[in-house]
Amino acid sequence: MLVTGFAVRSAFGAGEDALLDGGFGGAAAFGPVDRFGVLRCRTSVAATLPGAPVLADELAAVVEEACAMAGLPRLGVDRVRAASPLLLAAHAGRETVDTATEVAARTGFRRPDRVYTAACVAASSAVADAAASIAAGRVDRAVVAAGFLVDAGTFGLFDSGRALARDGVVRPFSAGRQGILLGDAVAAVVLEAVGTPATPLARLAGWGRAGDAYHVCQPRPDGTGLARAATAALDRAGLPAAAVGYVNANGTGTPASDAAESAALRLLFGAGLDRVPVSSTKSVHGHALEASALLELVITVLAVRAGRLPVNAGWLAADPGCPLDLVLDEPRPARPEYALSLNAAFGGANTALLVGAA
Repeated sequence: MLVTGFAVRSAFGAGEDALLDGGFGGAAAFGPVDRFGVLRCRTSVAATLPGAPVLADELAAVVEEACAMAGLPRLGVDRVRAASPLLLAAHAGRETVDTATEVAARTGFRRPDRVYTAACVAASSAVADAAASIAAGRVDRAVVAAGFLVDAGTFGLFDSGRALARDGVVRPFSAGRQGILLGDAVAAVVLEAVGTPATPLARLAGWGRAGDAYHVCQPRPDGTGLARAATAALDRAGLPAAAVGYVNANGTGTPASDAAESAALRLLFGAGLDRVPVSSTKSVHGHALEASALLELVITVLAVRAGRLPVNAGWLAADPGCPLDLVLDEPRPARPEYALSLNAAFGGANTALLVGAA
């Protein structure tokens, strides 16, 4: 499976250069929220785009940019877009389907073939479904787009649930971590079958999903669900865990989730975990809910292509429950042949996407 195009928006700005320059070095994009009132909230920061962005506009822009990178023409030039599925994961409340339909119409697709709202694994589930359709020969290519813009209702929900870090810093796998912070993200990725004329930027070598069925909002502490998802991705690629040279972790910065993910990585890699670099880029761009997995997939592709691994920011001190080889202080030079991007969601949903160098 080939990745032939991508586009991204985050609090660092538009495009891959903004993300590479701003995010990989560990300088977090969090700042005071001015999009809505936060006077009565426990936490008052998030990682947001400037101004008043409109989700449909941002999604349409990244779809166009990703398609242009992949050489996928507009409907008026060729009907290839209309014949390609558009899978969209978005956080737009009751207007999610309307937003998806508008984006499809504005970008030359017949319709949104599927719309995903399954929180933090929405986008990775869309990627897995798109890849499965291509692998089965049902389509030659698919476009996956995802978007989340921090809004007052979602911010208030997480704040009142005491999930947001009161110190205004996300500290994945670190002692003293206090929770998540939200962040804007809008991204699109074009996937194509091997053998198409497009130039590959990277490969989607495998994908896997698994459920915990443990708790409505807490992961299974032993990490077995996430480990099963990662194992499925590796099995699909026909690779051992030792082939993985980097893990872009789910790493939310919450005590239970980070400990469970560390346990999952120990199950997956065994004694070899000590030699696998790990970082969570939520530490700099925040948690983008439905769009997190696609933003982090793009970051993983960038890491493989750029030959440097992003910093796990916010780290204070080692936590005995998270014995990982974290990328700290500055980007680590490395050219992994394969990298894992992991995501997990409430309800015990776990996904793994395996990226390979082009």
